Amino acid sequence: MPMINPFENDAFSLVSLTHSINILPNMYGRCEQLNLFPVRGVVSRSIIVEERNGVLHLLPTRPLGSPGTVGENAKRKVRTFAVPHIPHDDSILPADYAGVRAFGTENELESLVSIVNDRLQTMKNKHDITREHLRMGALKGVILDADGSVIYNLFTEFQIQQKSIDFVLGTSTTDVRGKCMDVLRHIEDNLMGEIYTGARALVSSDFFDALTKHDNVKAAYANYAAAQQMLGGDLRKGFEFGGIIWEEYRGVASDMNGTARKFIADGEGHAFPVGTMNSFSTVCAPADFIEAVNTIGKPYYAKMKIRDYERGVDLHTQSNILPICVRPALLVRVFSSN
Repeated sequence: MPMINPFENDAFSLVSLTHSINILPNMYGRCEQLNLFPVRGVVSRSIIVEERNGVLHLLPTRPLGSPGTVGENAKRKVRTFAVPHIPHDDSILPADYAGVRAFGTENELESLVSIVNDRLQTMKNKHDITREHLRMGALKGVILDADGSVIYNLFTEFQIQQKSIDFVLGTSTTDVRGKCMDVLRHIEDNLMGEIYTGARALVSSDFFDALTKHDNVKAAYANYAAAQQMLGGDLRKGFEFGGIIWEEYRGVASDMNGTARKFIADGEGHAFPVGTMNSFSTVCAPADFIEAVNTIGKPYYAKMKIRDYERGVDLHTQSNILPICVRPALLVRVFSSN
């Protein structure tokens, strides 16, 4: 009687594995925790961003039954962005599951599902840190690939000049609060009808230290630190000053060659609005599987294939995502020249 391959069970189908990888916990990503880039699935492999340079007007009241005011035609620009394809493969060999069963049970299927889920979690962690890297690129306005090459320069795509503000933190007399007001006013001037509930800045460690030790800031930071210590909080996770929540960001990852890349360069940071409606999003396109054609994209996909002669299985995962800011004029680079 031939032996049955346990991996042919429905528990390891495309639908089951894709569902599993999408409910595994996210292990990396401050952008994910802050919900800066809501996920939006699309059915195509590219997205179209339409820009309307219209002017907002106050609408006058009219008697009941009166015709409405007619909107003026606005200049339109349409841009197309291809969604990056990020595949990652691994394998499970017979030695990885031979003689392995779940603790306290004889159920072979349960132990195999556990092994597969553990491997999927490891693979998903790599997708998560990649997604964080792409999202940070969108927050900076320049989305980079793993090797440092440019996928999209949003400032170039939307034909705008990047805004940078020098906080001059090495000078004790700098009006730091005034610099914060410059950031906020620039954001507000470029909302173009969008709303926001506040502003946040993710900054490098040395920028955060220089900011909190500045003569015009340290008194406010000392009061904040005293309150946080009573609550047992991390002082670097959000210090509000000048209407902006300043946060130290230490994201770093290694590329395929082992080169460590900081997500934020030393001596600078990036400010942006929070609570917007549609300025930021993570677009998810469907996988390049026959089963996924004309379906709404998911953040992750997973699929399994039995090797020749049943000498193990190959696991394939992929994400097809594009974190994007459709109003890059809202993004402000902050730095200190001294």
